[in-house]
Amino acid sequence: MKKANAWALLPILLFLVVFIGSGILFQDFYAMPAVVGFLIALVVAFIQNRKRTFQEKLMDVTQNMGDSNVMIMCLVFILAGGFSGAVQAAGGVDSTVNFALSILPPNVAVAGLFVIGCFISTAMGTSVGTIAALTPIAVGISDKTGIAGALCVGAVVSGAMFGDNLSMISDTTIAATRTQGCDMKDKFRENLKIVLPAALVTLVLFLILARGGNYQVAGDLEYNVFKILPYLVVLVGALIGVNVFLILVIGIVLSLVVGVATDAIALDAIFRVVFEGPDGKGGVQNMYDITVISIVVAGIIGLVKANGGIEFILQGIKKHVHTQKGAQVGIAVLSSLVDISTANNTIAIVMAGPIAKDISEEFHITPRRTAALLDIFTSVWQGIIPYGAQLLYASAGAAAVGLAVTPIDLLPYLFYPILMAVSALGFILFFGGRKKKGEKQPE
Repeated sequence: MKKANAWALLPILLFLVVFIGSGILFQDFYAMPAVVGFLIALVVAFIQNRKRTFQEKLMDVTQNMGDSNVMIMCLVFILAGGFSGAVQAAGGVDSTVNFALSILPPNVAVAGLFVIGCFISTAMGTSVGTIAALTPIAVGISDKTGIAGALCVGAVVSGAMFGDNLSMISDTTIAATRTQGCDMKDKFRENLKIVLPAALVTLVLFLILARGGNYQVAGDLEYNVFKILPYLVVLVGALIGVNVFLILVIGIVLSLVVGVATDAIALDAIFRVVFEGPDGKGGVQNMYDITVISIVVAGIIGLVKANGGIEFILQGIKKHVHTQKGAQVGIAVLSSLVDISTANNTIAIVMAGPIAKDISEEFHITPRRTAALLDIFTSVWQGIIPYGAQLLYASAGAAAVGLAVTPIDLLPYLFYPILMAVSALGFILFFGGRKKKGEKQPE
């Protein structure tokens, strides 16, 4: 047992100060690359505790960096990036969007946008990608029907956040399951039962607020079911428990086969699209930042833990929390505060995950419940904070097609993130999460 030491948390606090301070100073929360902020924090962590030698500190850092869960998480990030690049190059995104829009009932356009956003974000594993794909369509619906543009775009953002924390290939799901050591299918089931009530109430609200709207999407909605197949294979495979490495490799190979067969990918480009996607900005290389960040954060947490920082947090929680339900609320608050501070739910999970794991073990909370809470509450705030990538992309995407709408304008219509928090708190208070007798954490 490490002696509790509040000063051991200085590197984390310094990162937050530097990161938030640069965002305020430059009026851009992405002015400082997160990895630079974490490297500064790592240097500070090394300087602390002069009673220990540099070599001892280095061992703490490298051992935590090389932890099997950290390395598995990084490998899954890379494979998920490869799959994303290959399936996008094969035309899977366009076909998925067009297929969903082609079955959109014209008299429930806004509610349909929410449902399609849920479907696409779960298939693609990215909220930002979903927002980029659907925001222009939402603006078109607003123009044709007279329904408020902010309401239409809000429906897109709400649907995008549904899949952000449910998709099997989402980086948040990967981070949450690996930091807690649970299976994706178990986390998915736990997550789904918590957020489903919020999704249903959100659907009803959009139906009521935009009732009477009548809009038919114009233009070519050509799609190829064959191109949607890789998404379905990965989703179903993950749900039935196929090893995540195997299912992602199968998804990559299947995407390349589909792309070559439909002439969407040239034979001599199959390796390049896995690495960089169809536009040179996706694929494996798109996962570099979060992979490096995950490794550096693991090293920082190793020193913070060795110096007694994690024990300080645990002792603080024990003083104010005496029940398993209270501990779950503590995990929710912890993940929320980190996401509000970093404006990135994946980074927030990577940072809060190890602390949440210690809390869950102390209070006998199941790994799947802890992983779900981490993913849910970071997504709650990521879908609300005006300086987060999701609302910034939504605002910019709307402006690109002629609708002036700010992130603040969208806030009154972001029903799903708010209701997701309400539903999750309800499950904490009324529906367990305690480990059953004899239940073990998966290897």
